[in-house]
Amino acid sequence: MQKRILGKSGLEVSALGLGCMGMSYSYGPPKDKAEMTALLRGAVERGVTLFDTAEVYGPFTNEELLGEALAPVRDRVVLATKFGFAIGVGSRGAPSLNSRPEHIRAVADASLKRLKTDVIDLFYQHRVDPDVPIEDVAGTVGELIREGKVRHFGLSEAGVQTIRRAHAVQPVTALQSEYSLWWRPLEAEVIPVLEELGIGLVPYSPLGRGFLTGKIDATTSFASDDFRSGLPRFQPDAMRANQALVDLLGRIAAARQATPGQIALAWLLAQKPWIVPIPGTTRLSRLEENIAAADVVLTPQDLGEIEDAAAKIAVEGNRYPERLEAMTGR
Repeated sequence: MQKRILGKSGLEVSALGLGCMGMSYSYGPPKDKAEMTALLRGAVERGVTLFDTAEVYGPFTNEELLGEALAPVRDRVVLATKFGFAIGVGSRGAPSLNSRPEHIRAVADASLKRLKTDVIDLFYQHRVDPDVPIEDVAGTVGELIREGKVRHFGLSEAGVQTIRRAHAVQPVTALQSEYSLWWRPLEAEVIPVLEELGIGLVPYSPLGRGFLTGKIDATTSFASDDFRSGLPRFQPDAMRANQALVDLLGRIAAARQATPGQIALAWLLAQKPWIVPIPGTTRLSRLEENIAAADVVLTPQDLGEIEDAAAKIAVEGNRYPERLEAMTGR
């Protein structure tokens, strides 16, 4: 697996990481622990070093899964987790935020125990808390870094002014935000600021929550405990309209002897050398397919063709319900 460095931080990780949320949360019932342990260790054997989790995934059980599965190979992996939600407060559809300094510290200590480690490699604020100045958040994580409990500070779904203010207090190593061929608002302002400041980008949902793989279409139905069932972009009419984007990826993939998902990931990798996507999966075959995307090199002609064709496709449907979208870009 090729390696990349997240911005100017010096944090080296595999070119593709592994998003672990779906193993425990959001996509139906939690998956079998033994199978997920084998998958996680299989990812390490195949060169993946960046593993992404959060206390809210489960809640708590995803961190526990990673802690146990990766303990034997802890020296070979980078563990990224997140703080910022008041777990148990509010409904699943409208979670409450809490980034008060004392809460950040409590989450860090609890996450360290669940992850069976003495240091969190990358500690993200999961969502910006409008009730807590970002300077206080950055300062608290900076203290945790000086205490040796955390190595790097990250933000998730933050806006450009928040990024600048946080970075002025404690250098931000990475921003984690949704970014893919069917969600590109970051390109207008956020990505230029990341490049200016030397901050890496870790795109989650780089395969559009599975849609860009070509395995989902307007006839696909989702169980009520699958997060996608409530997303505007996964309603039948929207999926039918958005099929044009998958068809585009399919055409490029056929010419390159690749899959649509591999082209979607290769496109992301081609955007900037400090972008590290974290596709999630619970299947070894899909993991291997995703990893192979790092070896797909798109030519300038390929990239131009994708750009020209994508510009003619109007993606339908919001990515989140309004109440969740309101928590992003702050």
